[in-house]
Amino acid sequence: MSIVTWHVVFVGLDYHASSVQVCVMDADGNMLLNRKCANDWRAVVAAVQERCGKEVQVQAAIESCCGAADLADELIRRGWTVHLAHPGYVARMKHNPDKTDYSDARMLAELQTHGFLPRVWLAPEEVRELRRLVHYRQRLTKDRKNLKLQIGATLREARQKAPANVNAWTKAWLAWLDASAELSPNARYVTNRRLRRLKDVQEELQRVDKRLERQTREDPLVQKLLTIKGIGLVTATTLRAEIGRFDRFRTGKQLARFCGLSPRNASSGKFGLRHSCSTLRSCRSMTLAPTRACSGSRCPTWRASRCGPASIEMGNSP
Repeated sequence: MSIVTWHVVFVGLDYHASSVQVCVMDADGNMLLNRKCANDWRAVVAAVQERCGKEVQVQAAIESCCGAADLADELIRRGWTVHLAHPGYVARMKHNPDKTDYSDARMLAELQTHGFLPRVWLAPEEVRELRRLVHYRQRLTKDRKNLKLQIGATLREARQKAPANVNAWTKAWLAWLDASAELSPNARYVTNRRLRRLKDVQEELQRVDKRLERQTREDPLVQKLLTIKGIGLVTATTLRAEIGRFDRFRTGKQLARFCGLSPRNASSGKFGLRHSCSTLRSCRSMTLAPTRACSGSRCPTWRASRCGPASIEMGNSP
């Protein structure tokens, strides 16, 4: 019986929309290959096998960017070990101001070879699909906000004020805007068009919310989050999409830092410790801040949890 000896090679992949720069190194750090191929898993695998043979174990690194996760999944299904790299940390680790596809792929291969690759989590396909829907909803809410601000700016420019007993964006306020607000012909035309777009956005938001509810109806993590006071469908699905798995954080502090909700250390030299709130304005922090405010001090379930939602039992969640 013949014995097949498998050897390990380390691959750096510099991803682009139409091509992938492939750099292959052996365990001693010797570069075996560094060339460009088509953006297709077949071409990438063929380039490595052509140089190294088929009896190889591949450990690959690819910077996290748009499309990289799909390519990583395709390569993992072919038996590769693939890690996503944090593009910001990789850029700061470079010691050369020049940037080329050749050097970028080589940098990733070197980091993977020596075990210094700054990894990020490769979310499963179902989580990435949920992210697409959640991000689409976030864009819709931004559109709704911008349309309301534009209509308000038009009213201020025309020096129009609703009656004091009428709250903005109620049915009474919209009736006043339609019948009593004195606007110029063009201002009236633009306002009506924006109101129509606002109605379309609100209807689309309702459709997206229904789709989110259907898509996460069987998700045990989302259903568990919904039992916590202060967490509704939007917050629960955002947590599921952006965080994915809570058990990938060792402590609640790590989770809070990831979400942009924890103070940060800003000490330097003779100056003492100075803590200031994180300025991260991501969808994670903007969604979770109200939840923390309403749940952290009054909800017994939340107080009893050492790490908040990080201590939720994962069950069969992927």
